[in-house]
Amino acid sequence: MNDFTQEVSEWIEAFDDVVVAEGPDQGAQLLDALRQRAREAGIAAPSQITTPYMNTIPQHEEVPYPGNRALEERVEALIRWNAMAMVHGQNKKDDGIGGHIATYSSLATLLEVGFNHFFHASYGDQPGDFIYFQGHASPGVYARAYLEGRFEDENLLNFRHELRDKPGLSSYPHPWLMPNFWRFPTVSMGIGPLNAIYQARFMRYLENRKLIEKTPRKVWAFVGDGETDEVDTLGAIGLATREKLDNLVFVINCNLQRLDGPVRGNKRIVDELEGIFHGAGWNVIKVLWGSDWDRLFERDHTGLLLKRMEECVDGDFQAYKAKGGAYLREHFFGKYPELLELVKDMSDDELANLHRGGHDPVKVYNAYKRALEHQGGPTVILAKTVKGYGIGTTQSRNAAHQEKKLTDDALAGFVKRFNISVPEELVKQTKPYRPAKDSEELAYMHARREELGGYLPHRNAPQIEFKTPGLDYFGEWTGGSRGREVSTTMGFVSILRHLLKDSQIGKLIVPIVPDEGRTFGLESAIRQVGIYASEGQKYTPHDQDMLLYYREEKDGQILEEGITEAGSMASFTAAGTAYANYKVPAIPFYMYYSMFGFQRVGDMVWAFADSRGKGFLMGGTAGRTTMLGEGLQHQDGHSHVLSSTVPTCVSYDPAYVYEMAVILRDGLRRMYENNENVFYYITMYNEDYAMPAMPDGVEEGILRGLYKVSPAAKGKAVAQLFGSGPILREALRAQQILAEKYGVQTDVWSVTSYTELRRDALAVERWNRLHPADAEKTPYLLEALKGTKGPIIAASDYMKVVPDQLAPWLPTRLISLGTDGFGRSDNREHLRSHFEVNAESIATATLSRLAREGKFDAKEAQKAFADLGVDTEKGDPARA
Repeated sequence: MNDFTQEVSEWIEAFDDVVVAEGPDQGAQLLDALRQRAREAGIAAPSQITTPYMNTIPQHEEVPYPGNRALEERVEALIRWNAMAMVHGQNKKDDGIGGHIATYSSLATLLEVGFNHFFHASYGDQPGDFIYFQGHASPGVYARAYLEGRFEDENLLNFRHELRDKPGLSSYPHPWLMPNFWRFPTVSMGIGPLNAIYQARFMRYLENRKLIEKTPRKVWAFVGDGETDEVDTLGAIGLATREKLDNLVFVINCNLQRLDGPVRGNKRIVDELEGIFHGAGWNVIKVLWGSDWDRLFERDHTGLLLKRMEECVDGDFQAYKAKGGAYLREHFFGKYPELLELVKDMSDDELANLHRGGHDPVKVYNAYKRALEHQGGPTVILAKTVKGYGIGTTQSRNAAHQEKKLTDDALAGFVKRFNISVPEELVKQTKPYRPAKDSEELAYMHARREELGGYLPHRNAPQIEFKTPGLDYFGEWTGGSRGREVSTTMGFVSILRHLLKDSQIGKLIVPIVPDEGRTFGLESAIRQVGIYASEGQKYTPHDQDMLLYYREEKDGQILEEGITEAGSMASFTAAGTAYANYKVPAIPFYMYYSMFGFQRVGDMVWAFADSRGKGFLMGGTAGRTTMLGEGLQHQDGHSHVLSSTVPTCVSYDPAYVYEMAVILRDGLRRMYENNENVFYYITMYNEDYAMPAMPDGVEEGILRGLYKVSPAAKGKAVAQLFGSGPILREALRAQQILAEKYGVQTDVWSVTSYTELRRDALAVERWNRLHPADAEKTPYLLEALKGTKGPIIAASDYMKVVPDQLAPWLPTRLISLGTDGFGRSDNREHLRSHFEVNAESIATATLSRLAREGKFDAKEAQKAFADLGVDTEKGDPARA
């Protein structure tokens, strides 16, 4: 041995002494110090973001398992049976009803170790841990709740039967369908992990603002390895590091299979994910091999076993589990004679049953324990498992995800494989089984959950005491702008600032903005309440000498998320469900470009509704012709179409600030005082104009969706003009043109919500259909229009399908004008002319319709197009 080799050996020995004496954390600190010294000396040290393909925690660092392993195995076996019986039995009697077996089979031990030792339902009188369950594993979660006595046989026997006269169970985690059980909808891939990250950050936000107590609570997210291909899953992992979210634990179930086949057949997904998370600064713990591999590693003094593992790709590992012990012996160990010698005393069955780490409670327990002890950042546990674990011919095969029912032999094999103590009669009938209440298994389950504060999952939304201010509270905005030109956006910001100052409501407001707070005029609010920054403001802002400088505070109130609509929506979800999760009725106002709302994060909006979320989505710089200059990518003509598809979304398109004030107050009343499970979408615009004072008696019309804003000046109107948002002003100008130039009298109506009008009409129509012997009811739309004459010309800054929603109740009257087609870069005058929603287009559309009805001279109507500059031969803007 030369001198340098000897010196290296001594360094390694010294490092080993530090690790043994002080522990792995001190060893890591020593390595960091050496890397820092190397950088200072100008030495480029190679970075390593992946580690050898073995467990992160060596056997000699493991602590003993604290639970009763025998009882826990029996409980897990019973849960496996009931999950299997639920899905298998349902598909036998209702072929094609669906459900999933293979995912829970791979996840069972990962969940059970958590349920028995880590998942707190509460911390004293404070909420406990939040668990984002892998959606396809829901049968296993139901099966555990059944053993706990939280469900009965009928529930399991009616899995995916929610519309019968007996209690059923929803397919996946859906708080809307099971509001006392599920907290988080997760089965739409990628949404669960993303929401989990922002939930952990929002937890810190509430703690730093002293709205909740600090506790050791954690956010656990169980994620499929195939799910990491969704950009939502990994897109925000950098935030977790920046925010030092050591209250966040990802458990990635690396069963190596997506829905149809290997996740990375030609590579190793564990290596890929380790590199990604290490690179992002996460604490990474790999749980790859079970305890029965430890003996083989100890006997292998050449490192050949690890070398062979690192030669294999995931497609190989899938085959080894699918094809049994003899295949494993020949194709894995058989490559090197030394490895064959290593397993010569093991049978094929023993080889086949060598465990992956995610199925070994000892390995999983130690990983979870280390994750909870880690401080200063998030942890990800990469747990290697087998999809369809223990399910005969299904195990580790490409079709595992689609497996819904087994043959009788396969069922018998499954019972034998896990030594499940189920009566033979129930096995034959594939019925659920729960031991006697005083059995050892159930007593153990209840004792563990009692120690951890109760049962999970569980959702409890208490009645919250909340008093909505009266309308006089908003008098500054219902009184008009007194000739001053303002936008509805500025009106909203003014109301928001007033609410933030309120001694009762102010602390509950959560303003959220992706990045363009100045676009929405939030500079004054930034100065008023500050931007949330978990570490405060470590720099001196360059504009500190200005009145409205950029202020970040540890207890700041505004969540300015950066350029991320998805992340902002995740914060909106965390805040909008805080009333149930934290018992804090947070009131989120998420302000964003309306174009990038429902269009960009529509699935997250749907999940928000499923979560029974509450709050205000404020679609700023709205409309296809009002957002001048920006062009196709920014001009929104369809968000009200998309919002109308979400059942709990209450959508409004106000033209005036007084309408905005009435709607905001009503939202507070309905969501927080009346505890309704709805949320609001309100569009706001950047066009400045004088805001009138609120006329008497229009509050109901504003909220129902329609009221008359300007009656005909002389006599009876022969046509009705509908306007929304800034296009209401075009309708008012059209009313003037028609009266002064053509002697045609019209009424003008403000339509604040086509969606609400339609929903009311549909509800009345359904009631009438179901009660033919009772007197017919009349929808609000027809009540409001009672006695009016002539055609209805409806114009908005949105697609024609928005007013078209009313066509069934206005069959011969409705003419829709809208902004179908791609946007353009220009000013409002030219944009509204192009899309035919300006006053001239509204006026000519009115005359044209009256001519068709024989109520206006046709030639005069034709001449009006030329007189008003409306080109009758130009291309259709919907296709331009």
